[in-house]
Order: sequence, then structure tokens, then C-alpha cells
Amino acid sequence: MAGDAVRTFTDANFETEVLGAKTPVLVDFWAEWCAPCRMLSPVIDQIAAEYAGRASIGKMDTDANRESAVRLGITSIPTVIIFKDGKVQERFVGIQPRERLARAIDALI
Repeated sequence: MAGDAVRTFTDANFETEVLGAKTPVLVDFWAEWCAPCRMLSPVIDQIAAEYAGRASIGKMDTDANRESAVRLGITSIPTVIIFKDGKVQERFVGIQPRERLARAIDALI
């Protein structure tokens, strides 16, 4: 479901790959059964390709990684959270246009 530039985040790698990252990290919280998540997927793929090397873009399957989803209070999907320096900077719920997500990343680079 993800393009080549999109990383896969899990409960096991969340601490190092997201919270410990030196660059901004966009995490798309999704599930296989979620139709809006599938609709957002091409936007995430496009952003991942555009920001390669400047930000880390990835997805976390909330069904397979409940610990992180619960800890972050994910109650609706898709939810996109952008982190920088281990802290939540932006949170978007629902399908978002590429431009809105790109502006949020640009503000942190």
C-alpha cells in the first residue's frame, strides 16, 4: 500500500525512527480496511518522494501497532501526525490535500 519512499513505522521502531529522528517525521496512521486511508495513500506517496532526504514520511498500521496508536490518542483514521525533535507539531484527521501537509512540513524544515 506504500510507495518506495514511504517508511513503515511500528511499535518496535517508533522510538528510534520517529521520536529520535533528526528531521521532521510525518506518520500516517491507517488500517487496511479504511477506505479514506486508501484514498490518502497516493498523497502520502507523493509527499514521501518530494521530501526524500529532508523529512521522513511513513505509515503505521493501527491494527498491528495498537500501543503507539493508543499512546498518541488516535481515535479516527486516517490521522496524520508530524513530529519534530520527538514532539507532535501538527495533527490532521481525515483526508488532507497534499498542499496542506506540504506546508506543515515546510514550516519545520
